[in-house]
Amino acid sequence: MLTVLRVHLTSEIPVVGCEITPYVLLRRPDGSISNDDVPESAPLHGYCVRYRWYRNFGDQKFAICSIHPTEQATLQCLICLKEKVPISKSYHCSPRCFSDAWQSHRALHDRAKKILNENGADEEEVFGRLNVSGSGSFGSGLSAVTSNSGSVSLYPTTVADKSGEAWSEVGLSRTYTPTAEDINHVLKFECVVVDAETRATIGNVNAVLTSRVIPAPSPTPRRMISVNGDPLAQLDLDGRISSGTFSVLSYNILSDAYATSEAYNYCPTWALSWSYRRQNLLQEIIGYHADILCLQEVQNDHFEEFFAPELDKHGYQALYKKKTSEVYFHIAFIIFFHVLASIQLCPMTQILDQIYSGNPNTVDGCATFFRRDRFSHVKKYEVEFNKAAQSLTDIAIQAGQKKVALNRLVKDNIALIVVLEAKFSNHGTDNPGKRLICVANTHVNIHHEHKDVKLWQVHTLLKGLEKIAVSADIPMLVCGDFNSLPGSTPHALLASGKVEHLHPDLTVDPLGILHPTHKITHQLPLVSAYSSFARMAGVSPGLEQQRRRMDATTHEPLFTNCTRDFIGTVDYIFYTADSLSVESLLELLDEENLRKNTAIPSPEWSSDHIALLAEFRCNRIRR
Repeated sequence: MLTVLRVHLTSEIPVVGCEITPYVLLRRPDGSISNDDVPESAPLHGYCVRYRWYRNFGDQKFAICSIHPTEQATLQCLICLKEKVPISKSYHCSPRCFSDAWQSHRALHDRAKKILNENGADEEEVFGRLNVSGSGSFGSGLSAVTSNSGSVSLYPTTVADKSGEAWSEVGLSRTYTPTAEDINHVLKFECVVVDAETRATIGNVNAVLTSRVIPAPSPTPRRMISVNGDPLAQLDLDGRISSGTFSVLSYNILSDAYATSEAYNYCPTWALSWSYRRQNLLQEIIGYHADILCLQEVQNDHFEEFFAPELDKHGYQALYKKKTSEVYFHIAFIIFFHVLASIQLCPMTQILDQIYSGNPNTVDGCATFFRRDRFSHVKKYEVEFNKAAQSLTDIAIQAGQKKVALNRLVKDNIALIVVLEAKFSNHGTDNPGKRLICVANTHVNIHHEHKDVKLWQVHTLLKGLEKIAVSADIPMLVCGDFNSLPGSTPHALLASGKVEHLHPDLTVDPLGILHPTHKITHQLPLVSAYSSFARMAGVSPGLEQQRRRMDATTHEPLFTNCTRDFIGTVDYIFYTADSLSVESLLELLDEENLRKNTAIPSPEWSSDHIALLAEFRCNRIRR
């Protein structure tokens, strides 16, 4: 017989849009114990498990804060109601909460008014289906806020159960995704074994209750800031200077394998769950309306099962390259034979265990997406730094040092290079031929002590791009997480085409792969897109605000990665300045945007990195 042994919920707080999957432990008819599902559609030896989800209407309902969803609201924005902003976005827990969030919330008012006036879009179209909570506040003072003393239930009356509590059935499967109607309500999950033929229940009904459902927090809206010479221009995310421009996003989305409570203990566990983060990330990415997306730390299974199909619905074509853990087996044999040659015999399994471990589905990589209505795919190149390491050791490393060299150089990192053809016209150019653009997306080695490996990987990538440039002479973009601070040797190489021979990072070179240093160069005219904020002569408030978020020496953002243990810039978008020019940039974040005295990831921001977005114009496009 089938028996339910244990039922519990893995999420501490249910969140709108975040799928809940209870843990159900079963004893099967053969005596084995498993948490594998036995649904009504696939009974086992005549038995199955029936699931039900219920929403409680007997509990007291109250409004909750749109900024701090675990706090009860005491203030409400009346302008939100006037402008038809979703009501859940109008609540705040305190005057301080309301005041701090005013700037971002005013943008919600403006956006709602603009979209509703232009095309009559409903609230769900304007704000997104899942982000039913707000991230803001409203007006210039507290005069437009009223004290919240309760709210009237919007739900119909239901029949009370034996205990007197009113429950309404909302789900029939093991999993359930809370909706906006569940906000402030307790959910109940029930499971019971049933006879597949008679439908009679066997044994007791197992039930667990959730906490009250909270709305999904949404990030502070970010605007595009014009850097094309118009000091007053501030654009909506879906705005564009003209039809001849295109936008590129670079974003390390934080792989689920790394998003652990141990690494990010300041973030609520429900906000670290992949079921929550994936929806929050998707809504954020879609909201940027970028033509090209360069994402890093995208797990193989998440790419195939989530990002590729979801972004396809929004008109994006996908290309992907995962890290090269699979070549570890080949490298293992190389090292094994080197061990044999030196008569240092050890079991092959030990070598393999040292080199390869883990689920291949959770290996992350780089994903590049582009809008099908604006670009078509021409060619794809894959750069595997592991293979480059093997070639380097075969050529430049002495036989006795090959194992040491491979251990240092083989880090699984990759780059994905895509050549695209633009479908849009490029005003200002007289070239009627193909409008090709090359986009490189990479994630460089993270280890801080391996400065030589970082520089070698970046140099290897740039030399590959040089070969493409020579053959095609097309505009280039180099995006990604380079795990290198401004002023480091990888950044210097990217920005200036060379590395000064006295740079302190060059002292870390145990393999001698960085010498002579005069060969560590490239000829691509690369410039960091975000340095445009520092180079522009405008004096608009928007530009001045962005300059305060830039490093005055390096002309890079003060940070793109912000955790409790580290804050700094490691992500960049570089472009060839002889063929492209920057028109606008996504505004940078500061402490206020990240909720003061916190770090990311957080309920609002689902990665420990921030997204970078630049709009470009092609000044020269070759056939």
